[in-house]
Amino acid sequence: MNTERVDFDELITRLDLTTKIGLLTGADMWSLPAVPEIGLDRLVMSDGPIGVRGEQWSSGDPSIALPSPTALAATWDLDLVRRAGRLLAQEARRKGVHVLLAPTLNLHRSPLGGRHFECFSEDAYLTGELGAAYVEGVQEGGVATTPKHFVANDFETDRFTVDVRVGEQALREVYLRPFERVVRAGAWGVMTAYNAVNGTTMTEHAELVNGVLKGEWGFDGFVVSDWTAVRSTEAAAMGGTDVAMPGPYGPWSEKLEAAVRDGRVPEAVIDDRIRRILRLAARVGALHTPDESTGALVASPTGASDTAAATRAGAGGEVIDGVALAREVAARAFTLLTNDGVLPLRGAPTIAVIGSAADKARVMGGGSAQVFPDRIVSPLEGLGARAEVRYALGTDPRVRLAPIPSPTRALFLDVAGGVLAEHPLADGEARWIGQLPPDVDGDRLKAVRLVTAYTPGLSGEHQLSVVGAGAFTVTVNGETVFDDTIDPPGDDPAAAFLSPPEQRVSVPMTAGEPYEVTVTHPTGAFGGMAIVSFTLGHADPSPGDEALMAEAVRVAAECDVAVVVAGTTPEVESEGFDRTDLRLPGRQDELIRAVAAANPRTVVVVNAGSPVEMPWAGEVAAVLLTWFPGQEAGAALAEVLFGDAEPGGRLPTTWPRRLEDVPVAGVTPVDGAMAYEEGVFIGYRAWQRSGKEPAFWFGHGLGYTSWSYDSIAAEGTTVTVALTNTGDRPGREVVQLYVADGADRRLAGFDVVEAEPGQTVLTTVFLPERAFQVWEGGWRTLTGEHTIEAARNVADPRLSVTVKI
Repeated sequence: MNTERVDFDELITRLDLTTKIGLLTGADMWSLPAVPEIGLDRLVMSDGPIGVRGEQWSSGDPSIALPSPTALAATWDLDLVRRAGRLLAQEARRKGVHVLLAPTLNLHRSPLGGRHFECFSEDAYLTGELGAAYVEGVQEGGVATTPKHFVANDFETDRFTVDVRVGEQALREVYLRPFERVVRAGAWGVMTAYNAVNGTTMTEHAELVNGVLKGEWGFDGFVVSDWTAVRSTEAAAMGGTDVAMPGPYGPWSEKLEAAVRDGRVPEAVIDDRIRRILRLAARVGALHTPDESTGALVASPTGASDTAAATRAGAGGEVIDGVALAREVAARAFTLLTNDGVLPLRGAPTIAVIGSAADKARVMGGGSAQVFPDRIVSPLEGLGARAEVRYALGTDPRVRLAPIPSPTRALFLDVAGGVLAEHPLADGEARWIGQLPPDVDGDRLKAVRLVTAYTPGLSGEHQLSVVGAGAFTVTVNGETVFDDTIDPPGDDPAAAFLSPPEQRVSVPMTAGEPYEVTVTHPTGAFGGMAIVSFTLGHADPSPGDEALMAEAVRVAAECDVAVVVAGTTPEVESEGFDRTDLRLPGRQDELIRAVAAANPRTVVVVNAGSPVEMPWAGEVAAVLLTWFPGQEAGAALAEVLFGDAEPGGRLPTTWPRRLEDVPVAGVTPVDGAMAYEEGVFIGYRAWQRSGKEPAFWFGHGLGYTSWSYDSIAAEGTTVTVALTNTGDRPGREVVQLYVADGADRRLAGFDVVEAEPGQTVLTTVFLPERAFQVWEGGWRTLTGEHTIEAARNVADPRLSVTVKI
């Protein structure tokens, strides 16, 4: 809809104060209420950023699962990011979602950050460019985005209350810069963070929200709070936040209406927020206006409310193959850190596939980023489709048991034990947050029971577990094996959801015999909100780590190539808490060294969303970083290992050797505050300043061919680089341009090029004005001569040219 043709002020005059106030708070967990009398539909929001979960936090409503944002960033490919955005818009439209709560624009200030995987990069410029492409792709499909979390929400510890103290220069040049870029790209929404900045919580931060975002940058979209981040009435209303989520309860509603009637909050402030919500609705097709010829209400044909277009991405009306794009993004994101020539694999080798993550890949991060794909291709499955493989577990670093891997029925029960509804689940994980399935009467719901038929492959003592908080009863073939209450950890209600406790019980089972396993959990809907979150876990009998390790070594020695898949676990890398170290959990380092000693052709696949220490890196034939690779993990891995696709990734973050070398690592507030004392020097700029050498520099990544950088020329701030593919196969290179002021290099531009063997290609990059500016109470241009370096990574310049500003 052309928003310029909508008279928002006329619509506002038709609303009474109570209705207007009602629009500023969620009608429930995920939506704003409809107002039919002005043609306003219900506005539905959904978590992202790798998929569109929709209103049901459940596998009953599956979604495409793309690789993690850090993986997407590793492609350095803005066109690919836009395509990913169009796919997400297509998914949102299919699910009736108007607003995607993404992308995350916080920075990799410290590798210990718990949501490192959900952010793009340590570099503000790269983050802004990727974020803008993401926003453009999604919004081309008629779906809004809310770049988040505005601002300085770069760690998880005490995130609800911490005061981030950051200087004005660092705030402007580093932390605000990505948000400024996406606003210039036309973002329709922004999400404010939980934390405070320099003494004022972000939902009340009039200086940054009203002054900078809406005033200085001219942002005309809507500002939504992070969930439960609004904790005051007048301060938040005057601080610039437009919508307080979730609802309908909270500090606004009747309290805000009273504040307006008492004159403590001007009604004009409320009207501005309504105008922004109506503008959002018009943009996404949720605001209907009378047709001049018929008087009937009509909506935009490009918005999410248009069911006839629900499977289209919006741009050109094409239908995007989500599975194919997820596989392509994964392969393009895979980052080859070392390679002694073992890759790509040739011929038909027998492959030892080793590690718990090989069979149960961790394809996404935890918390609000979680979606439920209808399929996941594990590394074992992907490689098994291409070659003869032999699998060995080696060691299992997971602290909690995995969900029982058998189809499960979720029964919703009333007070008498009657079944209100039944829904199928892929495994033993049950989760409905905010909204129950539509056929479940929340007022009558008293318990949820999972029922599964499990036939073990091994005889012995099996482990069953319940992960969750509250009362649980577990039965096996009708016999109760667990009946107790599990208390949530600490006082943080989010912790019970993001990192719930686990209780285990040992049960003897015989291979080949079916067992009916149930878990019953008393629960219900409270104030219209559903909170159902628990998991029935399972583990086979284990011979113990020593026997598992010995088996892995034997299998590796008997095969042509060994592929060890090692990674982090949900207990060490997820939303809601920060990491305490960078080590691979459990005995994975020991396993890798043992396998490498048995087979010199050992490839280590690192399945992690953020840096891990790799003390064995010099002892293995190759190290391939797959990040959290999305649902097509195994298919993409097979393509890359066998050379069907080139690993296209380049590091969007610096990779340390050891945590103690990291120049900016702190994530623990002191007396409620976190001081960003390093100023603008985070990421590779901090490493350059420290004089220490990381394991791998920002921008590093190998391919399967070689390149020569032939020439560089500049005209004004337009730089042209010529380079040649000197290898024997087609390849892709990421050309990186840095402003080099002495030892301090800053990324100023980049481009992805492709070339056939022997082909020379030219790339022309336009360097932004901001690359030559600093904040000194305002933007000041650094006039004079600057050296521009064309590099393969920040520490590997190949050519240079001087530009004059």
